[in-house]
Amino acid sequence: MDLIKSLFVAASGLKAQNGRMRVIAENIANADSTAKTPDGEPYRRRIPTFQSHFSKELNAEVVELGKIAEDKSPFEERYQPGHPAANEQGYVLEPNVNTLIETADMREAQRSYEANLNVIESSRRMLQRTIDILRG
Repeated sequence: MDLIKSLFVAASGLKAQNGRMRVIAENIANADSTAKTPDGEPYRRRIPTFQSHFSKELNAEVVELGKIAEDKSPFEERYQPGHPAANEQGYVLEPNVNTLIETADMREAQRSYEANLNVIESSRRMLQRTIDILRG
């Protein structure tokens, strides 16, 4: 039945968006994580990717969290001469995490999660109505 398929496809979307929110939360949590030494690198932003594949069991496309890529954008430098990770000029490398971008990404992931949840709730209601009709 196609309603059962829609439940599984939406569930794959829920799982993928949950993984995306986990990566975004990790980025936000490490937005101020600098290196411990002057020659070390601070936290590098991680970017979740998605991939879809055809499920033979469902006869439908499903989505899943793909590889977690690293953002190759440059680190910011901040003048902080007393910091343990400061170089000879007194600059500390800051993570390449922008909390405004992460917050916007989190909101988008939440909306996608909610949309998949609405599909599941609607499918469940339709299945329940079908069962009620068959009983009556």
